[in-house]
Amino acid sequence: MNIEEVAEFCLSKEGATESFPFGDSALVVKVGEKIFAILNLDSNSWINLKCDPERAIELRETNHAISPGYHMNKNHWNTIQLEGSLPDKLLREMIDHSYDLVYQSLPAQLKLNVSRKSLK
Repeated sequence: MNIEEVAEFCLSKEGATESFPFGDSALVVKVGEKIFAILNLDSNSWINLKCDPERAIELRETNHAISPGYHMNKNHWNTIQLEGSLPDKLLREMIDHSYDLVYQSLPAQLKLNVSRKSLK
């Protein structure tokens, strides 16, 4: 997946919103006001995704394109280089996992608001 496809997949998630609080080259994708993905849109494309700590270590040990989260809590975030070495299926699974972790951590009222927005 290229950076445009990754951004499109992230934004297709229920209740996903985008913003650029860190400048034009850092697309932040949130659900319920919490970040689940940060994409670097520069020529050296990468994405930061939230991850279960045990799974994060496993992914880093088995994929050279995955490292501890750049400028993030390294226990809970991975940085994935989008240079084409990871299967698209794995990348989608990691995005889904990040989204699910963040969505599940939302207070009930925010979850309800996310669900209502997707019904419109």
